[in-house]
Amino acid sequence: MQTVEPFTRIYQRACERKGGALALEALLSNCASAEDIAVIPDNLLLGELTKKVFQSGFVWRVVRQKWPGFCDVFFDFNIEKILLMSDEMLEEKARDVRIIRNANKVFTVRHNALMIHDLALEHGSFARFIANWPTENIIGLWAYLKQHGARLGGNTGPYALRAIGKDTFILSSDVEAYLRATKVFDGGINSKRSLAQIQQQFNVWQQQSNRSLQQISQIIAFSVGDNYVGMLQ
Repeated sequence: MQTVEPFTRIYQRACERKGGALALEALLSNCASAEDIAVIPDNLLLGELTKKVFQSGFVWRVVRQKWPGFCDVFFDFNIEKILLMSDEMLEEKARDVRIIRNANKVFTVRHNALMIHDLALEHGSFARFIANWPTENIIGLWAYLKQHGARLGGNTGPYALRAIGKDTFILSSDVEAYLRATKVFDGGINSKRSLAQIQQQFNVWQQQSNRSLQQISQIIAFSVGDNYVGMLQ
């Protein structure tokens, strides 16, 4: 596989692997509208960022199981209350058995609350800032979260955006392998040059398919790798 395929070919291969078009479509998920994202309370968005930070490099299931404890410990992620927390209070929270006791990640809650607070002052809400960001430059939003937030680099920021409904592709291992094999990029996957090349190609596929970035990346993942759901082997 040496050249980039038109999206119709990728889609056809995904259909073959998943047992047909109907089976494939049933596996795809939809992103939210900008209007729906814009009205999400900022405390819920901080919660999603925090969840993805704690899930990074950890067992996601355990974080989900402990999530009610996280909400109790961090006041349902009330931005104003969290910004008033001192280092000593955060250190105490990091010892609370109701959450995953990782002090470095606990401190990100206040850091990301401050980012959200500052953006809310400028844009009316963090949700509105996210909703209005153009998806044709979604990597720019990734970069912003990485630069101004805490522990939101790599796939953590994109996974958080996906969780709140923002249209974004995810550079999963399957997607990365396909993009590298077809020479969409040839450097480090997180370099500015590589991400720009990947964004450009996703924009082309979006024009070809009229689908969301989210569904395009899902279809790519389903078109490669050992995932023959719904097929006789």
